[in-house]
Amino acid sequence: MMKLYYDLHIHSCLSLCAEDDMTPSNIANMSAVAGLSLIAVSDHQSALNCPAILPACKRAGILALPGMELCTREEVHVLCLFEELDGAIKCSDYVRNRLIQPKKKAAIQIRQTIMDCFDNPIGEETAYLGAAADIGIYEVSMLINSFGGVAIPAHIDRSSYSLLTNLAFYDPEMNFHAIEITKDCDKEKLILEHPELAGMRFIQNSDAHSLEAISDPIHYIEVDDVQPRSILRAITGKN
Repeated sequence: MMKLYYDLHIHSCLSLCAEDDMTPSNIANMSAVAGLSLIAVSDHQSALNCPAILPACKRAGILALPGMELCTREEVHVLCLFEELDGAIKCSDYVRNRLIQPKKKAAIQIRQTIMDCFDNPIGEETAYLGAAADIGIYEVSMLINSFGGVAIPAHIDRSSYSLLTNLAFYDPEMNFHAIEITKDCDKEKLILEHPELAGMRFIQNSDAHSLEAISDPIHYIEVDDVQPRSILRAITGKN
């Protein structure tokens, strides 16, 4: 067995909330310097910077999974991790077509930059990625699985855009196998308040929007090999 120290929730400059220097090479190199073995760039409603982050991480000597942070119809954030890049991009395209775009666009200029693996801008996403998608929370797990991925409710203990804040409960019929908690979460207290979470896998990520916020090598999974399928199985406990 080998330990992989991870941070699976990092935002690049494709996300409006991330800083401009959250570029593929900067993220990969900072993660390597921090001592991480495995990361995922999980931008809001899009995986379009994953084609850049995967080779950037390979160049930096660390592993990467394609990722995305989905915002559901209920405005619940869900971390989505994929076995293959092709599945992530197809899912990203599906989500883009389901975005509930605001009727009036903001007057300010928004930056949603798509980059290559050497940090060269190659495009701008024109759809507003801050919008929710017309995808319900009970649909998410099966949908992401159909694209070769796993769905994990994000920062479940946070006071905004989280499953417990927006819906107040977790229903096993939602069919999630793991949940994400923040680095400051009291896991035991959370389970006492929500016994329906007992027995689920817990992961903790940085949800980094800046380079300095990328996690130190604290949290790890144990795997027999570094194939993406084995990594996803270790994260969720699901075959």
